[in-house]
Amino acid sequence: MSSPPDNNNPWQHGSRDGAQTLSAVKLNKRYLLHRLKNFRNPFIIFLGLATLLGFWSAYYTVPSDSVAVIQRFGKYLETVPSGLHFKIPLGIDTVTILPVKRQLKQEFGFSTPGSTDPYQSPVDGLRETEMVTGDLNAALVEWVVQYRISDPLQFLFQVREPRAILRYVSESVMREVVGDRTVDEVITIGRQEIESEALIRMQALSTKYSMGISIDQVQLKNINPPGPVQASFNEVNQAQQEKEKLINEARRDYNKVIPLAEGEKDQRIREADGYYIKRINEANGDAARFNALLAEYLKAPAVTRRRIYLETLQDVLPGIQNKIIVDDQIPGILPLLNLSTYQKSITP
Repeated sequence: MSSPPDNNNPWQHGSRDGAQTLSAVKLNKRYLLHRLKNFRNPFIIFLGLATLLGFWSAYYTVPSDSVAVIQRFGKYLETVPSGLHFKIPLGIDTVTILPVKRQLKQEFGFSTPGSTDPYQSPVDGLRETEMVTGDLNAALVEWVVQYRISDPLQFLFQVREPRAILRYVSESVMREVVGDRTVDEVITIGRQEIESEALIRMQALSTKYSMGISIDQVQLKNINPPGPVQASFNEVNQAQQEKEKLINEARRDYNKVIPLAEGEKDQRIREADGYYIKRINEANGDAARFNALLAEYLKAPAVTRRRIYLETLQDVLPGIQNKIIVDDQIPGILPLLNLSTYQKSITP
């Protein structure tokens, strides 16, 4: 049997108020969950896209001929070699890839089609090529500068726009070197000297300005006079080439004839010297032989005279084909001896 409600009991009133409060909380929770359900799908999509974009920009690849300079909030952090690397995305780390192992070039007065480097081709090619030589003549000079990035830190942080500064340096140096020479030297015989001197001066200025660039080669291309005097200059150049051709032909004939004559002269001199020595030796030998023979003759004149006679016959008779000896002391019908017939009979 239940007791009647007591209006003075505070717990009984609290129970009814708590039930109403709990009901209100549950209602508010359903409302919030409903609102969050409608808001949750776009937020998750945005969060997923941001995560994917951050992961996509967190890695990078450095080519084999390059290095990468890493900056964190604009401050230099490190230099990494070629390969796959990771960074902090969302602009915190920035990567600058520099082709330090590739040979780069800048062209003056002309441009190669398809070049991707904005500093490779000239902006005003005609203005760059117009130069004044040391003898106050005009010439149109085209050249190429080949260089490498030797120090990535200096190249990025020491100077602003080092490629543009290199163009200004190259043009200044080339004008100075060309201005020290005549137009004939610039166009014809002084090309190699101009290239060597320009290379040395460009490298010195690049080192002085700490550009982080190493100059490999300076090569002159087309060097021509201005258009109005082009025809006359070509005629002069053709005459000079013809002159050089004739000089070279004359030198060729000289080198062909003179050494031959020198050889013949030396040969004849050696032959004369040999003949001279031969005659002197023969004369000395004959004189010594005569003196020895005279000494023997003085000792025994008859015997020596007989010996000389027999030796002379021994030398003379073999060269005579028909030999007939006449002896007037032999009594006979024909006092002669035919030695030729006798020699043939005894010859086997």
